[in-house]
Amino acid sequence: MASSSSLSPPQVPMELHVTNREKLLKSLRQHLTDSSRPHHGFVLLQGGEEQTRHDTDHLELFRQESYFGYLFGVKEPGFYGAIDIATGKSILFAPRLPEEYAVWLGEIKPLSYFKEHYVVSEARFTDEIAKVLQEHYQGSGKPLLFLLHGLNTDSNNFSRPAEFKGMDKFDTDLTTLHPILTECRVIKSELEVALIQFANDISSEAHVEVMRKTRVGMKEYQQESMFLHHTYMYGGCRHCSYTCICATGNNSAVLHYGHAAAPNDRTLEDGDMALLDMGAEYHFYGSDITCSFPVNGKFTSDQSLIYQAVLDAHNAVISAMKPGVCWVDMHKLAEKVILESLTRGRILVGNVDDMMEKRLGAIFMPHGLGHFLGIDTHDPGGYLKGLERRKEPGLRSLRTVRELQEGMVITVEPGCYFIDALLLPAMTRSETSKFFNQEMVGRFRGSGGVRIESDVLVTAVGCKNMTNCPREISEIEAVMAGAPWPLKKASANVGNGLERKPQHS
Repeated sequence: MASSSSLSPPQVPMELHVTNREKLLKSLRQHLTDSSRPHHGFVLLQGGEEQTRHDTDHLELFRQESYFGYLFGVKEPGFYGAIDIATGKSILFAPRLPEEYAVWLGEIKPLSYFKEHYVVSEARFTDEIAKVLQEHYQGSGKPLLFLLHGLNTDSNNFSRPAEFKGMDKFDTDLTTLHPILTECRVIKSELEVALIQFANDISSEAHVEVMRKTRVGMKEYQQESMFLHHTYMYGGCRHCSYTCICATGNNSAVLHYGHAAAPNDRTLEDGDMALLDMGAEYHFYGSDITCSFPVNGKFTSDQSLIYQAVLDAHNAVISAMKPGVCWVDMHKLAEKVILESLTRGRILVGNVDDMMEKRLGAIFMPHGLGHFLGIDTHDPGGYLKGLERRKEPGLRSLRTVRELQEGMVITVEPGCYFIDALLLPAMTRSETSKFFNQEMVGRFRGSGGVRIESDVLVTAVGCKNMTNCPREISEIEAVMAGAPWPLKKASANVGNGLERKPQHS
């Protein structure tokens, strides 16, 4: 069956970034008012720079720094952006390019192009930053610059504050901007949601194509290649949200498989499960989707047991999500549903509440249930000031412990894995060994794992699953046998993660 798509890349309204700037300005001004500080000074961000590969002249494909992309939408490197807090005016500063740029890299666009295209109040050159900001400043004394500097709680890296010639003529504030701008990114506007939805639509479609075309004897990288081709060919997605994870067999128990030392290069074997975690990015905004399925198109009873355990957890969480719900409770719900399924399947024995107390869920799902999604795959804002990471196994891997709010986009990605590095110690520890049916566990060791991941928008009364992939076992088998997706009306409403109500205690 030839690939095709009903989708096409949407136009991106630059009003999206105008709205983002207005949102920041409103929040920042409110903070200054609450702190009895004047509404003077400038937000100043430095965009990303092109990077060469090590000591060569090979330029890596540029992708804009995320905070800068959020506020200004600029795709080119070397820019700065400022917002005048007093007037609300926005100023883009473009690099002054040499004449030879036109020979090798194309037309040198005038400042008027950047002003009109990116819908800013003014466009100037980067060598004019100090002069222009001095001219615009309406307060007394040195102008104040609010610079971006703060910790990313997912990477433990700090954002880089802007630097430019003439900074000694300004006062700087390195503490105010980062938490306010980060919180702005947590709640998505309708325009942002539309881009995330498109990234989900094209990525869901690509996952279905890969599922449909997977065959025993393929290489994992062929699955990756099919996904990348579809999202670029039909969605215009030149960037991926992250490095694709195409894990089959026992590789599916390697949580971040696909990296340079494990490069999606195994041959698919009959009886393998595939775990494909792949998401396209469109105009900075991303998706993060995982599908798990048997490479031969038919689930065995053992594969069905683990897959259904994860699907029931996925659906239980989505059914429970709404504003005010604590994400820690959602993680525990997912763990409990999986443990209950493993107990019914005789892999585990004993009382599930006792297992929860001993944190047995973290043996089978060592990662967190999900994370914020937006301009970054792991969008920031998971830990507000004063919120601390939990220290217990599994819970310490959570990327947020916040209560859900309308407008958040968060991934729901429960998993169940058979990882020897976790299983073997747990099966010998006195406080946990009693829960394991050693013979049954032995049957599943080496089989890898299952993860199901959807991107979910929190609404006023619940949530919306933005991902549209086959989820039920019957749906997956039908699609892999050649059925169209979505399935015809009789089964089209089954398994989208919203309607199905799993039974659990």
